[in-house]
Amino acid sequence: MMYFSIIVFALSAVLGLTILVKWLTKKEASKAVIYSHGATAAAALVALIVYAAKNPEHFPKASIILFVLAALGGFYMFINDLRGKFSPMAVAFVHALLAVAGFVMLLGFAFL
Repeated sequence: MMYFSIIVFALSAVLGLTILVKWLTKKEASKAVIYSHGATAAAALVALIVYAAKNPEHFPKASIILFVLAALGGFYMFINDLRGKFSPMAVAFVHALLAVAGFVMLLGFAFL
């Protein structure tokens, strides 16, 4: 479950980077990429939470906290996108930084 989560978070990161590059170049990211990014990140987070529930004595607490915070920012940006509004660029960067920090912490937990 842990390794599945790592692989799916990595895929989500690639999709998120694609979205960020589009935003930085003032182009619109495709809805398929946006929805896929959210769906893969949610699936990875659920898998990580299931892992934590099955291993309550030893799980990546910091990673889960950072990913949940990133998910809240992502959900905020998604709602804005549905409303046809652009989110502040600062929200996108904080979302990305939280997700990257969570991913690095998860890799450290899994492999160190």
